[in-house]
Amino acid sequence: MPNPIIAGLCDFIAASPTPFHATQNLKIMFADAGFDVLNEGDNWDIKPNSAYVVTRNDSSIIAFRTGKDWMQGMQMVGAHTDSPCLRIKPNPDVKTHGYAQLGVEVYGGVLLHPWLDRDLSIAGRVSGTDKHGNVVSKLIDFKRPVAVIPNLAIHLDREANSSRVINPQTHLPLILSQQPEQSFDDLLLAECGESMANVLEYELSCYDTQAPSVVGLNNEFICAARLDNLLSTYIGARALLDSQSDQAALFISNDHEEVGSSSASGAHGPFLKSVLERLTHSAVQLTQLISRSSLLSCDNAHGIHPNYADKHDKNHGPILNAGPVIKINNNQRYATTSVSSAKFQKRCQAAGVPLQKFVVRSDMACGSTIGPITATELGIETLDVGAPQWAMHSIRETAGTKDCEYLYQAACAFIS
Repeated sequence: MPNPIIAGLCDFIAASPTPFHATQNLKIMFADAGFDVLNEGDNWDIKPNSAYVVTRNDSSIIAFRTGKDWMQGMQMVGAHTDSPCLRIKPNPDVKTHGYAQLGVEVYGGVLLHPWLDRDLSIAGRVSGTDKHGNVVSKLIDFKRPVAVIPNLAIHLDREANSSRVINPQTHLPLILSQQPEQSFDDLLLAECGESMANVLEYELSCYDTQAPSVVGLNNEFICAARLDNLLSTYIGARALLDSQSDQAALFISNDHEEVGSSSASGAHGPFLKSVLERLTHSAVQLTQLISRSSLLSCDNAHGIHPNYADKHDKNHGPILNAGPVIKINNNQRYATTSVSSAKFQKRCQAAGVPLQKFVVRSDMACGSTIGPITATELGIETLDVGAPQWAMHSIRETAGTKDCEYLYQAACAFIS
């Protein structure tokens, strides 16, 4: 039987096929724990020793605990709600040889081949009008498999295992049914129910219906969709909920990290800064608060793959289940500094949490996170850290079960 963190993570991922669903589920978690739900358009009356939660665009979330005096500094944990996937196009209906298909757009750096031959469903946010003509939005989730992208048989492409290239425009349209007269808008209207009379727009993602599972002879691994970055999102949220301290603390999970974070709800946007501004009364106080605070940017790291060990610097190849990974890049693709790293290492040593370090090979390009973006926007001391994983950006990824527990312990130690 998996420990509560793993069980909770699996349930959270299964219930969160899109950033909208993840944010909704997080909001419920915090509200059920006594966090007061705020609306950005209202006046706020923030009090000491209280807890609050606020969302933006239904896809990004901030929860915070004020402690005795938040002006003495806040310990912040950041993650992101989005994952690479296939998104449904605005006018998606394609009818070919009697099959009803949907055109898709690639969102983020998707590893495309694993999306073929999967039992796919569709979820996200639908906007339209109700029977009174008011604009309304609704989250939907078909939940059951409704689509598939079949591979081409090897008999029709003898070079498939050595040279097949997937064309997103021509090879990825979903196959829904053999009823091409049925429009996708009609399907959405039926899924929305009586709350919507007319569909005007939507933001819908495809996802694999296979549930998360614990794998390995000794239950060493968790295999699931969207581990990047719902693993960090769930653990960061749980750390804020479970840590007992008078220390002011904040959790944020932004949307749109996988496509550059440049949006109203992304890390390049003003969401976090606007919340911090409402906790202070002047530019000077905001600067003072930020200077006394620090951010733990949590996003999964590349664990060394035993079949592709040459893709790592041999001195910086993180092992699954050997502890969270401090991510370092001298070209500022990660925001870790020697000071932020030293402080984190000290906390983890006291908590008995093992740590590893990752530096990308010097002849390879390095990815990035919300860490450098948030550090740039706020000027806050930041550390980039994450659980090591395999198959990042695949439709199904793998991480270590012990690392989930280690990262949770590390986040709790950081917040406290």
